[in-house]
Amino acid sequence: MKKKIAHTILTMVVAAVFATGAVTALGGCTTSGAGASSQTSDSTPHVLPTTKNPIVNTSTVPGLTVLQAVAENNVDPSTKKPIADRLQVTLKNSSTSTLDGFQIYYTMTDTKTHKSESYYQPLTGLTIAPGAVATVYFDNQHGANHYPENTFSIYRTSQNNVVFSIEVSAKGAAVATASAVKGKGTGEVVGG
Repeated sequence: MKKKIAHTILTMVVAAVFATGAVTALGGCTTSGAGASSQTSDSTPHVLPTTKNPIVNTSTVPGLTVLQAVAENNVDPSTKKPIADRLQVTLKNSSTSTLDGFQIYYTMTDTKTHKSESYYQPLTGLTIAPGAVATVYFDNQHGANHYPENTFSIYRTSQNNVVFSIEVSAKGAAVATASAVKGKGTGEVVGG
């Protein structure tokens, strides 16, 4: 238990150093003011908190909508079966053009302590055809529409309610926003 606590503290310290930009290079790791990520030997990316939203999108053209954002009681949209809790965002392209160049910025806030963390990620590889819907998952899994998450984030460690404020951007479309809530506790309950 002490070893796990020490590892958690060390990970949080490293994350804080990277998030502030105090360290700009370590073997195999990168950082930038727009949020940091690093690659481990198994090629699983890790995402770290950022202090500012790097999304610059002034488009007012409608077309991108967040149909749903959830952080618990998740259901696979294809199978309609319960899946493990994660941030899951379902997007719709109601425009007449294919959307790409997706980015996401989200802030999670503990409603009791008011502590917050923000994360930014380009949604590499995501394109949505006109009239189509796509769901993206932040779960450290591999495959299409799966992106990294920080397993030591407020979402995963807080025993309190956590509220997500989410912005999604795509080239040529106005930014879409949404929110999601994680209830009290940190225990994973598939479909619970």
